[in-house]
Amino acid sequence: MKVNAGELKGRRLRSPKGDHIRPTNDKVKEAMFSMLIPFMYDGFVAVDLFTGSGNLGIEAISRGAGRVFFSDDSRESLALARENINICGVMDRAVLLSGDFKANIKRINEPVDIYLLDPPYADGCILPALQTIQEKGNLRDGGIVVCEHAHRDVLPEEAYGLTAIRSRRYGAIGVTIYQKKVSEDA
Repeated sequence: MKVNAGELKGRRLRSPKGDHIRPTNDKVKEAMFSMLIPFMYDGFVAVDLFTGSGNLGIEAISRGAGRVFFSDDSRESLALARENINICGVMDRAVLLSGDFKANIKRINEPVDIYLLDPPYADGCILPALQTIQEKGNLRDGGIVVCEHAHRDVLPEEAYGLTAIRSRRYGAIGVTIYQKKVSEDA
């Protein structure tokens, strides 16, 4: 597992021991971030909601994120993410949040540009996460929510004020990208 692009390109990250953490593979991660290029700008804010190893959040930092919130309810996952963040020397752009994903979304009190969701596939967390993001209201107009899921899981075209703008399949993995509409007042 390594950082694919940006200032940390090629940096090797520690992989989890065992199979309780399933990091996004490099091929899917590269495809996912390629789709996000139009939505990333220098200093954007991202949330790696089910952080696991920190793989996605570190990739976001490498590609220009000014701050990334790393959220997980597993102490072991957060310890691994912290280790990888330290290996990359980017702790100044990382905020680690321990606890349930819904509580952690509610703890983020600044506008978010990109949410990265890679929950355990069988846990059914994507729609509750989208609902909590909508309820919190911290996703910027035009902001993006990237959902990694099993390809057989069909996500709705619209959910909680978000519209699916892309959906791709990479073997057994599906990636669906939602965007928040830009309000008429903006």
